Amino acid sequence: MLCILMVNYRRNFVPGGTFFFTAVLYNRHAHWLTEYIDDLRYAFRETRAVRPFHIEAIVILPEHLHTIWTLPPDDAEYPARWKSLKSAFTRRLTKRGLAIPKRQDGSALVWQRRYWEHTIWDEDDLQRHVDYLHFNPVKHGRAQRVGDWPYSSFHRYVRQGFLPANWGGGSLDGMELGEPLFDD
Repeated sequence: MLCILMVNYRRNFVPGGTFFFTAVLYNRHAHWLTEYIDDLRYAFRETRAVRPFHIEAIVILPEHLHTIWTLPPDDAEYPARWKSLKSAFTRRLTKRGLAIPKRQDGSALVWQRRYWEHTIWDEDDLQRHVDYLHFNPVKHGRAQRVGDWPYSSFHRYVRQGFLPANWGGGSLDGMELGEPLFDD
């Protein structure tokens, strides 16, 4: 007997809240997010113009991104922002003439349908997630040092004096990055 487990997704809607997100391309081997970084930036600008939010931190890898947003007071509507952002990026890729496969319902197969969300509860939680996000290119073998990866708010943190330029030089030792480390 085959048992199918249906996950009941429950989102936490906190007006004015701060949230950590992960969004992933449908094709985990595509490099569209970095290849078409200007189109992604445009999608962020377009979305923020209609539905403002503050980007606390962000890192963009070829096939996924992590970001931390703070929403305006009395506003908890991040799903509409994600829908807008994903749609705007998809439209830009389509205008470029990319051959984008379609789902059976006709929607473009650019993004995975969902995204992962975590509500940031306090300053320690925020710091762990910012560190995790900034270290992600090293974790995934995209850079030897955090500062080597160009598509990261890490550079803004350095300019603003929040982090030294040599932070995250390549070792996970002693770093708490928002998720447990497992020995292989």
